[in-house]
Amino acid sequence: MSEPAANDSEFRTGWPVVLAAMLGIGLGLSPVPFYTIGVFAPHLAKAFGWGFGPIMAGVTVSTLVVICISPLVGLLSDRIGVRRVALASVALFGLSFMGFALSNGSLILYYLTWGLVAALGAGTLPITWTRAVNNRFDRRKGLALGLSLLGTGLFGYLVKPFTAWVVADYGWRLAYVAIGALPLLIALPIAYFGFHDIGPVRQNNAERRASEAARRAATPGLTVPQTLANWRFWLVGLAFLPIAFTVGGVIPNVENILKLGGFAPADIVRLASLIGLAVIVGRTAGGWLFDRFWAPGVALVLLGVPAAACWMLAHGPLGYNLAGLAVALVGFAAGVEYDLMAFLVARYFGMKSYGTIYGLLYSFFALGAGVGPVAFGAAFDRTHSYVAPLELCAGLMVLGALMLLFLGRYRDFGQLARGAVIIAEAERTADATAI
Repeated sequence: MSEPAANDSEFRTGWPVVLAAMLGIGLGLSPVPFYTIGVFAPHLAKAFGWGFGPIMAGVTVSTLVVICISPLVGLLSDRIGVRRVALASVALFGLSFMGFALSNGSLILYYLTWGLVAALGAGTLPITWTRAVNNRFDRRKGLALGLSLLGTGLFGYLVKPFTAWVVADYGWRLAYVAIGALPLLIALPIAYFGFHDIGPVRQNNAERRASEAARRAATPGLTVPQTLANWRFWLVGLAFLPIAFTVGGVIPNVENILKLGGFAPADIVRLASLIGLAVIVGRTAGGWLFDRFWAPGVALVLLGVPAAACWMLAHGPLGYNLAGLAVALVGFAAGVEYDLMAFLVARYFGMKSYGTIYGLLYSFFALGAGVGPVAFGAAFDRTHSYVAPLELCAGLMVLGALMLLFLGRYRDFGQLARGAVIIAEAERTADATAI
């Protein structure tokens, strides 16, 4: 089959999975709390007298829970299938997110709600969705992952003004309920009908376990112990710490950063919404480039440029157009990071234990993204400025991208799989001869 025909075949049969993944990720734990907390923060501060640091610490609580539970989510995805994990988590995430509407001024209750949302919504993270996408696509793996992860940009663009509108007209409590209803009404039905991993979908427990064991044995890639013993795993994890800290610190605080820059509320909403559009561009551009060029080299360029945006935001004042450019560059970096991680896992560690490995690496990402918002919030509470953390992030973004250059060439899992087949055939021939 020619390459264009193979590519057409992949998307002809796999587009429902990509669509379901896009909606599931976009209306899941990764973007929704992250993109809306900056809109809710001033209203929570006004209602309960909380500082920005304690409010943003909710993201840190969520991060700690995700770090603990994401490896378990990956393991469950490998063992019982990503469809079951994803469908259950989408429903539970939407319901638990509505719990923020019950906030009563107790920070303990607020943090417990963040923990519950993270625990129940962890199955909506890219760990689950990208497993099925990676299994269905090979030649256009990067593009398929980029399209799947477009949801974070699409709903990041829409959810900020939607949240601001509902808060302004109906109050922040009803806004939490309205946002929690989105995954239930949009993502869940599409995923139910369209999201299926490769393999039989109707099996009894014994058949499913046997089929899963056979599939895992035949899937090329490293086991979890092999991966943990491989220095590339730790390099990827450590590289994503500063990258996630930067993106995670800027985006939830961008509304307040722009407010300090002297922008009017209407302009702040429009400028902050540019993040979502830039994420979409980053997803598609990154996926297209990863398919054609060496991913770590592409990442150096795509993640290095947004470092300038942090410096621009730190040393304003900026006009509307320059502020829009800076915000868009940060969003562009956010668009690149997720599919970059999924792509690197597939190319350097394979698909045998993809879910578990992704979950372990996502813990590094979550740690950086969780510490970033509270560090920015604490800096603002202390100095009423974001200059110091923005200057720090300008250097951290470049550092993380440079670290990925040491990964070297991709691992040839096809060659490893062919070698395993040859060994197995030789063993069977030896057994037959002995008999």
